[in-house]
Amino acid sequence: MAISFDNALGVHEQALQARVKRAEVLANNLANADTPGFKARDIDFQAMMQKAQQEQSGFEMSRTNSGHMDASSPGADGELLYRTPNQPSIDGNTVETQAEQSRFMRNAMDYQASFQFLSSKFSGLTKALKGE
Repeated sequence: MAISFDNALGVHEQALQARVKRAEVLANNLANADTPGFKARDIDFQAMMQKAQQEQSGFEMSRTNSGHMDASSPGADGELLYRTPNQPSIDGNTVETQAEQSRFMRNAMDYQASFQFLSSKFSGLTKALKGE
């Protein structure tokens, strides 16, 4: 029986990639916190993970006719969505610095957790291949 990394790792590989992309977006928001008219953006991590799980299970919805509506939720493909601020600034900037820093740190912790999980998975696979 061949070992499939897709089956062994599950959606954790896609989760790590999504966390990297989200870190880039949040860092961009923080870098532009003082730019007049800048609109804060984010990705929908939950929608991306749901799509990854559907693709992995093989039960994803597909369009069989060009007239059919797209069943995927917005943000599932990793496109950037605009964030609605609680208190927009007078200059039109929608970045809330403290909230962005909080989201960035939470994303960094989640990235570290996903990375440690994948590391332990690879360690287990290595032990299995060595027969330990």
